Amino acid sequence: MIKLTKQDLLSTLWIFTLINVLFADIFGFMLPGSLAEVMSGNVDGINITVFFMFIAAIVNEIPIIMVVLSKILKRKVNRILNIVIGIFTIVYIVGGGSGNIVYYFFATVEVLTLLSIITIAYKWKED
Repeated sequence: MIKLTKQDLLSTLWIFTLINVLFADIFGFMLPGSLAEVMSGNVDGINITVFFMFIAAIVNEIPIIMVVLSKILKRKVNRILNIVIGIFTIVYIVGGGSGNIVYYFFATVEVLTLLSIITIAYKWKED
């Protein structure tokens, strides 16, 4: 069995989370009426503006950058960021979801993975 460093494990778990987020969005667009709603510029009462998309891009970029930061940051900062960004991402996933079984499935996988990231970072002792 391959032994991963904490940095490698955390980075890999962020990649796993991001792939699930991506597929949750793709599957969400495949639900009947979803794409038409997005194209209309209003989703669940939220106006989709350039500013809204800019904020969404920033929020989505945060876990993406964790793939790299988890590999390169020193333990102390790495731990703090993984815990804080892990919690932030859970809030984002739970608060930004739709009410269908497909989303619930992906959100469950994502939250469990993020809880693993938080736990690993929290328990990470000096090497």
